[in-house]
Amino acid sequence: MRLLRYGYVAAPLIGAVWMPIVATTTAIAASFITGDAYRPALIPSLIWGALLGGVIAAINVTNVILVIMTVFLAAVTLSGFGPMVIGAGMSFPAVVSALVLATAVGWSQRKYVADLPWGGLTRHEFEEAVIRALVGAGYVFFTAIVLIPFYVMVMTSFKSQQALLANPLDFSLDLSRGLDLLSSYTELFGNFGFGGYLWVSFVVSVATVLVTLLFSIPGAYAVARLRFKGQAAFSRSILLIYMVPMIVLALPIYIAFSLTGLRNSIIGIVMIYPVTTIPVALYMLQGYFRGLPSEVEDAGLMDGLSRLAVIWKITLPLSLPALASVSLYVFMIAWNEFLLAFMLLDDPSKFTLTRGIASLNSSEIPRQHLMAGAVIATVPIMAIFLGLERFMTKGLTAGSVKG
Repeated sequence: MRLLRYGYVAAPLIGAVWMPIVATTTAIAASFITGDAYRPALIPSLIWGALLGGVIAAINVTNVILVIMTVFLAAVTLSGFGPMVIGAGMSFPAVVSALVLATAVGWSQRKYVADLPWGGLTRHEFEEAVIRALVGAGYVFFTAIVLIPFYVMVMTSFKSQQALLANPLDFSLDLSRGLDLLSSYTELFGNFGFGGYLWVSFVVSVATVLVTLLFSIPGAYAVARLRFKGQAAFSRSILLIYMVPMIVLALPIYIAFSLTGLRNSIIGIVMIYPVTTIPVALYMLQGYFRGLPSEVEDAGLMDGLSRLAVIWKITLPLSLPALASVSLYVFMIAWNEFLLAFMLLDDPSKFTLTRGIASLNSSEIPRQHLMAGAVIATVPIMAIFLGLERFMTKGLTAGSVKG
């Protein structure tokens, strides 16, 4: 371990670990985008990564030197002796992939090891270099596992049946098809009723949010502000429902809804969804309510307001960030819920979006239709989350510190 705390050992080691990560990610991305065969080469990756890391740490790498190193590494890759094997030969996509690999490695290596002294390292310098490399590896890994499946899903939805049968692993985009690229989407809305599924999911999700807030706001306020017997036990047991897998409750719920006539109805879905969302909403809101200054509410009570008026006129306006985050979280849960919808809904006119997508999982329906349905279900909730993410972050953290 003491030997690692020297720049001439740590820099090549970080380079040797980092190069295979970038080479693997680039090879997978290039294969999916172009449809050609790319694969990482482990031993050359380790060797070239160690050499590049050592060189960058040993000399002052200017922008000109970095460009020269990038071009050299790309040329070595195209020649077949680099960290990535290109099966398609010399082609424009191959050149671009080699340049992307070389640029990504050169930039990242310069960021991670350029500041390392060539000789002995302090413990702080060594740990900082290792942490920077691990953080970068984490970013690459988690970005890849999120973006690559999403890319495959989107590209598959644009494919024709003939293209999928010819090469199921080709995820490149054929722009010569023009508007025919959207044929799967037009068929879903025209022949499979996906417009109705979207509307039902939206109505159910909004109704779930309203019902959840209706019960969770007074419940969370009572736990946070009022004093009653069993308050501590109730506060600690709010999330106990999540210790019971929903699949265990599936049969009792199915029987109960069948006997009461609530199965295969939107009202039944709106009644059961809040059961899964109210506990987490209670848990989130009670923490926020506890963080609000009680003196403001006491002043309202002294001015003659009732407890409900204090909640409506004082507590709720101060809690808008938390309410926004809880609403967004509950909306996402209701929008993506599948098990209860699959179990309770049989009428296609009442299908939620997830239930409608499940109906596409058939050998008689092309795979690109299933992927198009997945895109339709994913993009709206992703857009909502990205647009309101700052409110969710603010709401989750605002009540964590008492001022």
